[in-house]
Amino acid sequence: MSVRIEKPGLLTSIQDLGRSGYQKFGIIASGAMDPFAVRVANLLVGNDDKVGVLEITMVGPTLTFEADMVIAICGGDLTPSIEKEPVPMWRGVFVRKGSTLTFGPIKNGTRAYLAVSGGFDLPFVMESQSTYLRAGIGGFDGRTLQAGDVLQVKSMPSYVEERAALVGEQLSESMLFTPLTPSLFSHLQPNYQSKPVIRVVRGRQYDFFDDESRETFFAKPFKVQPQSDRMGYRLSGPKLQLTKPKELISEAVTFGTIQVPADGNPIVLMADRQTTGGYPIIAQVITVDLPVMAQLNLGAEVRFEEISLEDGQMLLVEREHHLHMLKQGIKLHYRSKV
Repeated sequence: MSVRIEKPGLLTSIQDLGRSGYQKFGIIASGAMDPFAVRVANLLVGNDDKVGVLEITMVGPTLTFEADMVIAICGGDLTPSIEKEPVPMWRGVFVRKGSTLTFGPIKNGTRAYLAVSGGFDLPFVMESQSTYLRAGIGGFDGRTLQAGDVLQVKSMPSYVEERAALVGEQLSESMLFTPLTPSLFSHLQPNYQSKPVIRVVRGRQYDFFDDESRETFFAKPFKVQPQSDRMGYRLSGPKLQLTKPKELISEAVTFGTIQVPADGNPIVLMADRQTTGGYPIIAQVITVDLPVMAQLNLGAEVRFEEISLEDGQMLLVEREHHLHMLKQGIKLHYRSKV
């Protein structure tokens, strides 16, 4: 089984949940910008949630499926379609051999994620299939996908394959695809707003900033600048100032760390972040809001809201519980009679 890339889109690469355990050697984690969308897409097709998927940025590719497959598209809505028929998102979908998937205008978000049942048959580099473009490692030869590339696909889990075969036999010749799973509950889907309020906890150097800056950080909006990329979102807005200049020792940073360099404009570190940083950290985006942050487009407006560490942890526990229940429900659904 394979997927052929007819057109590559703006920036399409293989990403998973990242290269964990190697930051102590200076190797960045990388991985998907919206890890929640990756996990849900994989669960919807019967994969482990860590399997590599296509990360599709802003302008989507054109893909041809060279065998019957089960796919799921999650994340930002880039209007996916097959033969001009909209392909439902946040659902497992059976796709017939020879079907060509295209993407259109952005409805919300900036990145879509496409998972195939079984996963892509690609090598692991330091236990991950994620593409780190600057180093040229992982994914498909360490680069973005190009026209003519062919991605081999592993065998589906048996219970997904059996369900797909039954559905395929019942599908009329004129139909190229059909949903296999119910729609994901709306309360599980992130709200990819253009002007979101992102929840944060205080950073280690929060008290280093003057009173006006601390108040302003939560009271005023910031805009995502054109210089933003997978490494970090550069924001513009009210300048944030320290009470006095300080020399800081570099320390570990993570996904969602908000640093403030000397110019006073915050930087939200993203998937391709460095392993350490020496700028003062004013705040940290909570894990459950990282998908919303990751889906912001250039020029988008964002505000920040402080919550307690305990509340952030409880929100994460609640989300993980929902994902566990989703995984069990999908397995039962695929194993049920058609």
